[in-house]
Amino acid sequence: MKFEINRNKIWFALAALSIFTACNSDKQTDSSNKENTEVSKPAAAHEEESGSIATLTQEQIETVGVKWAPIERKELTATIRANGMLSVPNNNKANATSLYGGVVKSLNVQIGDYVRKGQVIASITNPQFIQLQEEYLTVGSRIVLAEQELQRQKTLNQGNAGAGKNLENATTELNTLRTRRASLHQQLTLMGINPSSVSNANLKSALVVASPLSGTVSNVFAKIGSYVDVSSPVIEVVDNSSLHLDLQVFEKDLPQVKVGQTIHFTLTNNPTTEYDATVFSIGSSFENDSKTIAVHCKVNGNKQGLIDGMNITGIVSLNNVMTPAVPNDAIVAADGKYYVFLQTNKEGEKHEEEKGHIHDEKEEKSKKDNKPNLNFERVEVFKGVSDMGYTAVTFLNEIPKNSMIVVKGAFFVNAKLSNAGGHEH
Repeated sequence: MKFEINRNKIWFALAALSIFTACNSDKQTDSSNKENTEVSKPAAAHEEESGSIATLTQEQIETVGVKWAPIERKELTATIRANGMLSVPNNNKANATSLYGGVVKSLNVQIGDYVRKGQVIASITNPQFIQLQEEYLTVGSRIVLAEQELQRQKTLNQGNAGAGKNLENATTELNTLRTRRASLHQQLTLMGINPSSVSNANLKSALVVASPLSGTVSNVFAKIGSYVDVSSPVIEVVDNSSLHLDLQVFEKDLPQVKVGQTIHFTLTNNPTTEYDATVFSIGSSFENDSKTIAVHCKVNGNKQGLIDGMNITGIVSLNNVMTPAVPNDAIVAADGKYYVFLQTNKEGEKHEEEKGHIHDEKEEKSKKDNKPNLNFERVEVFKGVSDMGYTAVTFLNEIPKNSMIVVKGAFFVNAKLSNAGGHEH
């Protein structure tokens, strides 16, 4: 009986000890979890901060073609889009022709050549050219005889020895010859022949065709051996320095267009380069059946690559509101958000082993080419309107002044950042 009572006391003591141990274990577990949570919070924040910086070597930058540039300001709000065409006014175009028919003997220019006003572009031959010079010399000799005859008739008439009719005939003959010589003088001048240099030993059988203005040869109509005359142009010359932009604006948008407004336009077949123009005249009639009005603009700045007849897409700026904008390729999307990459001096944190490995690689790399690596920080932005290859952006946080952003190769930088983050994890 006594043994059973002692046995019950032992079991009771063991049960109490188990409950006490379990309670202490729960407290220690809760305390341990709390400490781990408190430690992991700053670690996670630190990992997020360091995970937004991508490091690229000079070799990677050159291979991929990563480029960066300052953030631009563009007029992407309150605009009108319109199509148009580049054109050169007719007073800046010309056809080089010959006033006299002949066979082309030489051709000195090709399409695309730049010619100056008065430059010889071709020569033509015709036997009639020699006949005109021959007649000019003959008329000159006849004028000398006519002047002598007139002087003789005047002398006879003063001595009442000659008839008045002979004097009148001599006067008429001399005036007729002088008129003919003046006509031939002008014809030879138009042919490019100096009348004073014409002589029996210096008759020219070929004439030159000169460019009527300075510009670029846009077309060549003649060839060696072909016959040309005043109705058959030899070449066409266009002065692209006077290039204009004819923009077709719809009737509903016309009241918002004013003289002096700025036009941003790109070539329809090559939208990579943007050009500027200024409105200087607005048409007063509809163009054909399109129900559009022509708005004439002067192209500003560099006109290289622009040719008469090119189709363009233009944006009419309705106000002077400027907004930060970046090229469309500079924006990358990740996890439903949009980012751009800023060039920075910050460095992402690495594990100790990776640090040592990268440090060794950097030292070895620097010994070879002495080119430091570059860091790019990923910054979140809000997208705005997109036009002309640019997108308006708003930065969530303030960025340093004169920041440089990646405008080409942003996708590669983002991929590099993602790969680096996965490796660190």
